[in-house]
Amino acid sequence: METKTKQAVPDLMAIGMDIGKEVFHLVGFGRDGKVAFRKKIKRLGLADVFRKLPPCIVGMEACLSAHFVSRTLRALSHEPRIIPAIYVKPFLKGQKNDYNDAEAIAEAALRPNLHFVREKTQNELDLQACHRVRDRLVSRRTATVNQIRAFLIEQGIAVRAGAKALRTSLFEILKNRAEEVSSRMSNLIVGLQRIGCGSMSALRRSPARLKKSAARKPIANA
Repeated sequence: METKTKQAVPDLMAIGMDIGKEVFHLVGFGRDGKVAFRKKIKRLGLADVFRKLPPCIVGMEACLSAHFVSRTLRALSHEPRIIPAIYVKPFLKGQKNDYNDAEAIAEAALRPNLHFVREKTQNELDLQACHRVRDRLVSRRTATVNQIRAFLIEQGIAVRAGAKALRTSLFEILKNRAEEVSSRMSNLIVGLQRIGCGSMSALRRSPARLKKSAARKPIANA
């Protein structure tokens, strides 16, 4: 019986990676500029696969988890390049699919004058997440305050604009206008006010968290 010979590892110039939730599609280009391989790998097998490949340029589109993937590959001596999707589109050939996307990404990664996205550290991602959560809390608080003011104006009660004005005068208004506002509506408004207070409490804690995150020592990109 013939024994199967071990397949030689190709001498790679670049790899294009189409990042999915669970599966990554790879297209590798050899030093001769031709496609050396097309491969589909699972997310959990990323490090094992690239550990066996020679160090090379690895292109990927800027997307969720791109910075994590980039740091993982850099730790394995590869040269990751994160590319804005708008710069990949001109290199797409044929029908759009995962392998064609990966091939276009590889070609874009080899362009010397292309603008690449700077790889973010874990601390920078943490800080970004804190800002996004704070923005969501601000939006939630504003929506809650506006809804309370709308309910009150339907009862003929006008309240000055702003969260602080509502917070300082709401209970006094409900007490003084108890004959005009039903108990059901009053309880509903109080419940909404408590939701708004929860958002405001979280907002007051956010600046301290942001400063603490910014002052934290950088985490090694291992």
